[in-house]
Amino acid sequence: MGKCCKCNRRLLCMCLLPCMMTGHLLIYIMVTILVTISYAPPKITVHYIAPGISANSGALASHPLNPFWKLHLEHSALWNQLQHSLDRHYNPILRGNMTTTSRKPKAKLSTQIRDECLSGCVSHKCSEHHRYDVNNIPEQMRAFVRSMHCRSYQILINQPAMCKRNKTKSGFDYPMLLMAIKSQVGNFENRQAIRETWGSSGFVMGEFNKKGGFVRTVFLLGRQDPSTGPHPDLKNFLDLENQKYRDILQWDFRDSFFNLTLKDLLFWHWLQQYCPTAVFIFKGDDDVFVRTGALLDYLNKRWEENKLQRRANTNETHMDLFVGDVIDNAMPNRDPSTKYYVPEGFYKGAYPPYAGGGGVVYSRSLALRLKEVSTRVFLFPIDDVYLGMCLQRLGLSPSHHPGFLTFDLPETDRENPCVYKSVLLVHRRSPKEMLTLWHKLQNLHSQC
Repeated sequence: MGKCCKCNRRLLCMCLLPCMMTGHLLIYIMVTILVTISYAPPKITVHYIAPGISANSGALASHPLNPFWKLHLEHSALWNQLQHSLDRHYNPILRGNMTTTSRKPKAKLSTQIRDECLSGCVSHKCSEHHRYDVNNIPEQMRAFVRSMHCRSYQILINQPAMCKRNKTKSGFDYPMLLMAIKSQVGNFENRQAIRETWGSSGFVMGEFNKKGGFVRTVFLLGRQDPSTGPHPDLKNFLDLENQKYRDILQWDFRDSFFNLTLKDLLFWHWLQQYCPTAVFIFKGDDDVFVRTGALLDYLNKRWEENKLQRRANTNETHMDLFVGDVIDNAMPNRDPSTKYYVPEGFYKGAYPPYAGGGGVVYSRSLALRLKEVSTRVFLFPIDDVYLGMCLQRLGLSPSHHPGFLTFDLPETDRENPCVYKSVLLVHRRSPKEMLTLWHKLQNLHSQC
């Protein structure tokens, strides 16, 4: 009887063992599932990795803190939308998957319309792709928005022989400095004062009888702006001026404040075709005063430094010089009563660093690079800011020089010639003040 009980217990244990093991297995599985569901992995920021390289490769550099290219539109203003679309178009990484990226319909540009807008003035087509309301903004901005895609204009007065080879005292057969002065048709007095003082074409000595260089001056003009009121017909006077001095460049666009950007673009095209040997370019307004000899001293020094660098580094093929009075962290002016007014619906965000007010100097090689990159930057109504935008696309920033006094000297110092020893440019001066200051500074080294 005892043996039978032992056998029955043994059989019972053997029967229950699989059930117990199965039960434990089910409990383990349920616990595992619950833990998996409740587990939240740490958030990892995913950065773009170029295709063709393993993400686990030990040779990869650490990920940048910010993406290389902004994938999403940050601001809905018109210019931001258009530029975002253009950036994506020219970005070699994003071009392959542009069709899969969501964008707002009003920011979309077809290839045909974009190419037409960038190559010529077809405003009736270019105005169709956006719905920006121009009725509630000042006329000047309204006119700019309607024609902001037009950048190809007929040249009315040209100087194709301006930079033809000339043997000079300096030993150069090309201009060391080409001065491109933004003027308007009616500013005869300003142009004449510049010709008789700091903008005289020919060989200019450096200060203290230093090396100096060959200088050429051109004045950049558009057509008289009819929106500012009736103007007397000055065409015949302009023709006579041009026949005498041969230094006028005029294009067939309306010469307004917001169209000053066009003068940069059109001048770069002219430079490439008619004056590709100029070493440096000064771009300025016709109400500034420049100490040309001192500027040539500065540029000759930079040119010699660049030649030494090129000898030491055979890969150095260009000189990225861009100098002026640099303004950082500037914001758009939202006051409708000022000429610098930029509506929030047109542009949002801070401006890039730019050299403002009156005049800048840059190298010829950089000018040609600016010309190329400008096709990738939509026109902006403030010309100084637009140059900063183009530099930013090249990965460059303007260099600040304390000698560019675009906001003038303190009023108490303006009549003291010795104060100008460290000045390269001062803004602003009337034609009469230019002539007076020019004579005062002729013997500056002996006076101070």
